[in-house]
Amino acid sequence: MSRFSVVVPVHRVQGYLRACLESVLTQSFGDLELTVVDDASPDACAAIAAEYAERDPRVRLIRLPVRAGTGPARNIGADRATGGHLLFLDGDDLLLPGALEALDAALTDHGEPDVLLFGHDRVDWWETVRPAAAPRADDPLAAAPAAWNRLFRRDFWRAQRLAFSDAAYEDVVPVHTATLRAGERIAVLDRTCVRWRERRGGSFSTTPGRHHFAVIGRYGELLAAAGAADRARLLPHAAAHLLAVLDDPGRVRASDRRDFFREAARVHRAYAPEGTEPRDPGEKALAAASYAAYEGLRKAESRRLRVTRHLKRQKKKLRAHAMRAAYRADRYRSLDPHLAVYGAYWNRAVSCNPAAIHAKARELAPHIRGVWVVSGRHRDKVPAGIEYVVEGSRRYWEAMARATYLINNSSFPGGFTKRPGQVYLQTHHGTPLKKMGLDQRRYPAGTHGISFQKVLDHTDQWDFSLSANPHSTEIWERVYPSAAYEALEAGYPRNDVYFTTGDEEIARIRARLGVEDGQTVLLYAPTHRDYQKGFLPRLDLRRFAERLGPQYVVLVRAHYFYGADAGLDAHPRIVDVTGHARVEELCLAADALVTDYSSLMFDYACLDRPIVTYAPDWQAYRLARGTYFDLLSGRPGETPGAVATSEDELAGLFRDGGWNSPEAARLRSAFRARFCPYDDGRAAERVVRRLFTPASQRS
Repeated sequence: MSRFSVVVPVHRVQGYLRACLESVLTQSFGDLELTVVDDASPDACAAIAAEYAERDPRVRLIRLPVRAGTGPARNIGADRATGGHLLFLDGDDLLLPGALEALDAALTDHGEPDVLLFGHDRVDWWETVRPAAAPRADDPLAAAPAAWNRLFRRDFWRAQRLAFSDAAYEDVVPVHTATLRAGERIAVLDRTCVRWRERRGGSFSTTPGRHHFAVIGRYGELLAAAGAADRARLLPHAAAHLLAVLDDPGRVRASDRRDFFREAARVHRAYAPEGTEPRDPGEKALAAASYAAYEGLRKAESRRLRVTRHLKRQKKKLRAHAMRAAYRADRYRSLDPHLAVYGAYWNRAVSCNPAAIHAKARELAPHIRGVWVVSGRHRDKVPAGIEYVVEGSRRYWEAMARATYLINNSSFPGGFTKRPGQVYLQTHHGTPLKKMGLDQRRYPAGTHGISFQKVLDHTDQWDFSLSANPHSTEIWERVYPSAAYEALEAGYPRNDVYFTTGDEEIARIRARLGVEDGQTVLLYAPTHRDYQKGFLPRLDLRRFAERLGPQYVVLVRAHYFYGADAGLDAHPRIVDVTGHARVEELCLAADALVTDYSSLMFDYACLDRPIVTYAPDWQAYRLARGTYFDLLSGRPGETPGAVATSEDELAGLFRDGGWNSPEAARLRSAFRARFCPYDDGRAAERVVRRLFTPASQRS
């Protein structure tokens, strides 16, 4: 008997079905059976499912001669199931990587409950992913009444004679009934396991009409069959769901709203236990059967939101006007010859090249007062003892008006005007593999509305452009053209630590990360894709860690665009270090770097340790963003070491030693010679002396 029986009814989902089936069959936990029920779909759904059934014995296809509907199709699949637990997916849903392994562990931890709720998110046709409210252990009925956000123990499902309804909103009755009857044998897994697809059109949920009145009937059936105590528990959730359907213009037309409300109010009145008090104003309006009261509530809330938004906009405009006026006045004051303003990564933190320059300036040029620009939401990340101003504040504009030195690896916010006498150092934040600056014009998928005129205006403000290598100097000169700045070929200050940190400090860093003596540490650091929303690693990290074995530890560093963590599950040999303050410490701790197209590879080459390129989507990346050389070519100076384009190849490199072979070392040496010629541990010193020290005192 399989651990899981996954049931997928399909009808007109041919464009999404392959991805759905792949998401199930490629799970790291493979003890499953997958039943696809072809609900007489007129497209290629049956042919696609048959193809998978032919090549994978875990897949079974059931063909229905005439369309039965989603509910009956699910029931047929459940009746044929032989696994221990039932999991229902729609044909356009996705089971997220590692989901079944997490569900298996949760079932074991909770003593094989009858129902296990788990989280889901939503993805629209733009591939924008939005999280949904997490299920609550204290109120499991509050979870969205859907088949695909919970597991059912198959014996429990059959013993309770549960079945999906024949008509629309087929989930409502069985999932709520199962939740009620499971009692104490219900558990919650706080993890997103399923991605539910919002269709642009053509689906039931996006087609408005009176067929959505069916949800009222489903709740009528549910409440009629429930006892008084269960009705009291169900009623607030029923009201919330009905009002949510009513408020969705994609389901209920404006002309049908009054009728829908009256029908919903009738059901609410019929089954409301004596003496129960409605929880919120919406439910009160239902209980009173007053559509006018409900519409009044909606209009009042709409007005409140409009007024609030208007006031916020006005307040923001007035404040911005006042700040700009103060800034204009401050620009008539003399420059402060001892003030330097620093920024990094669009005001996210104290980091990168500007941080290394700031630290060295405190040592070699103590007469320079350094002030950092940070956004309000990142101010808590500023280390103790570092002076900072919040972007857009009065102090920010005063500092920008009076500072003699400006140092940034991206840009300063708010559109400041550089004054005569101010010196602007653009440090950049990586060696370019992907197309940058004006070269991005040929790749509009990655520009996201960039104004290239603003790019040029910003470039004209620079006095120095820092280069880590000759390759960068050449690229920056072409893609950020301006006669105003001087190329400062000094190396990257952020890389100095790779030459100055001793073995004892590296051992302390590894210990703080929980690395045991003798373990090999891999730093997995994939970069951001312009064509992808959210952190979606093309690597099943749990399966990869298991294949490596206990001698390896994998540090996972998601791109900073994705926040403070990568949303990974707990695993004894996987450490989520996305929120770690200094990526340089992670590099020092790692015995090898596994990355795709991240500029971190150029920095890591300073350490002369193995670099493994894992690039399963290289062609897509090159077409979407463009690159300056072929990372996978195998040519010296282009490929930094061993290369893998699939999970099996990657695991194989570590099994057979290819990750650290003589050929990989030869490639790494050529790569290091090309991209790290200036890095020697003294880059920050060279920059500080050039920027802050009078020419007569430079050595």
